[in-house]
Amino acid sequence: MRLRTIGLIVTLALGLLLAPLAADAQQPAKVPRIGFLRAEMPPESYIEAFRQGLREHGYVEGQNIVVDYRWAEGNEERLRLLVAELIRLKVDLIVTSAPAATRAAKEATTTIPIVMVHVADPVAFGFVAGLARPGGNVTGFALLFPELSGKRLEVLKEALPKLSRVAVLWNAANPYKAYDLKEVQAVAGALRVTLHTLPVRGPEDLDDAFQAAVKSRAGGLITLEDPFTGAHRTRIIDLALKHRLPAVFAVRPFVEAGGLMSYGPNPVDQSRRAATYVDKILKGAKPGDLPVQQPTRFELVINLKTAKALGLTIPQSLLFRADEVIQ
Repeated sequence: MRLRTIGLIVTLALGLLLAPLAADAQQPAKVPRIGFLRAEMPPESYIEAFRQGLREHGYVEGQNIVVDYRWAEGNEERLRLLVAELIRLKVDLIVTSAPAATRAAKEATTTIPIVMVHVADPVAFGFVAGLARPGGNVTGFALLFPELSGKRLEVLKEALPKLSRVAVLWNAANPYKAYDLKEVQAVAGALRVTLHTLPVRGPEDLDDAFQAAVKSRAGGLITLEDPFTGAHRTRIIDLALKHRLPAVFAVRPFVEAGGLMSYGPNPVDQSRRAATYVDKILKGAKPGDLPVQQPTRFELVINLKTAKALGLTIPQSLLFRADEVIQ
């Protein structure tokens, strides 16, 4: 009886000791919460690509990860309010798209990791100390828009060999576009092309800008992409067609929406790849130790339906080089 009693006491004691451990083991793991911030609502393909990237790393929204999407509806001043909201939600990480959203997040926090995408030159903008070792709490993917703006002028000139005057549409309210404009100006001199700049500050300026392009006898159009041109791409494309201005853009969504051509990195692919850094950081990596990745592949997309509407014949040499030709 004495041994039985002692055994019972030991069993009860062990049960009391192990009970908290068992309870801890049954508690669900913390579900990571991330914010996705952008000045304007992106094309659905961007979001789906990001979700695909998450799935490739084992994350499914609503199950083992929460994503809070925040768009500033084209109003960059609202970005600070949206960042503050994400911080109040105690997100573990913020994905930012384009320079304005990245700057708003960087100015708001030095501790929450930030993964940027669709940023032209993060070193020039002061987001990172260097591409190889960013330092701080920001890393991600660069687009190299300034360097490619000049290349797009070369593509337009190849499509229209007799081109001598080109209009350049850009958001004058965006100080970062000065880098792009300098690149275009440098290439224009080499190609002996005269540029007519069309600075705009809001959608109400677009009609007058295109009237000015026609008045200057521009034979083609280049846009310097940013959240403004992205938010108003349908209107820009419609105006280019209305005024019969062959236009080259930086990213494929413009061509898919009816633009003539685009040349640049694939932003959809960057959105998917952003999930790779999200996964690394959630597993303990420091953003300052993850190098900023640059695009290694650039795509040329041509819309032949638009070319026909403009009465253009795209040279076969350019069509052969195209990564995609939309019929």
